[in-house]
Amino acid sequence: MTSETNTTSVAPGPAPVSGAAFAEAAAAAVQRVSTEQAGAVAAAAALLVDALCAGGVVQAFGTGHSQALAMEIAGRAGGLVPTNMIALRDLVILGGEPPDVLFDAHLERDPAVAHRVYELAGAHPSDVFVMASNSGGNGSVVELARLVKERGHGLVAITSMAHSSRVISRHPSGLRLFELADVVLDNGAPYGDAVLTTGEIAVGGISSITAALLAQMVVAEVVATMLAAGEVPPVYLSANIPEGDAHNSALEARYAGRIRRSA
Repeated sequence: MTSETNTTSVAPGPAPVSGAAFAEAAAAAVQRVSTEQAGAVAAAAALLVDALCAGGVVQAFGTGHSQALAMEIAGRAGGLVPTNMIALRDLVILGGEPPDVLFDAHLERDPAVAHRVYELAGAHPSDVFVMASNSGGNGSVVELARLVKERGHGLVAITSMAHSSRVISRHPSGLRLFELADVVLDNGAPYGDAVLTTGEIAVGGISSITAALLAQMVVAEVVATMLAAGEVPPVYLSANIPEGDAHNSALEARYAGRIRRSA
């Protein structure tokens, strides 16, 4: 009687760098951030609710890839209507600067531009700011945060504490974004942002995914708080459903001159 060798093999795990490996890392980051930042999300939502109840709007700002955070907050389906996106391109679109200014790769490092950006935002005293920067140390971001606090606004920062805590600020004060904010949401991204490494290569930036998660968690908490208080939250419908335009236009009219929507 012959014996048979068990040849059952174990399926290999994801390669060090692969689509599957990134999906696995992203899922782990989403789970970790959603759990660890729950308290900070609640604190951020409370700050936004206070501002909205006082007639304020949410001013959202980010530079580089962190602009995605501002787009996540301002003017999207399922999001809050009283929101406004601030961007460095406002210098050209609203401020009359020549387009070439935006081709300066170091523009976001210049603290001076923050003053003009803040001015162009047309912020009211009751407005609250949500600012995203993975590194949290570039001059324009830190200076805008400094101005926001100087003017008495609430400030929520979304940043990578693993990264920001290791960098030297490019702002003359030496401060970083998280050191100025009322509430800090840690996006959980590692130093350098990329979550996959092989040899000297690091790939797979994660901060945009986790920042979007945090933004949507905050919005959901704001809506939950308003509903619990018996209020109807001003929330966008998709403009791509039949009733969307009429619904959205009626809500936007309440904030005429306070919020901007562009292509």
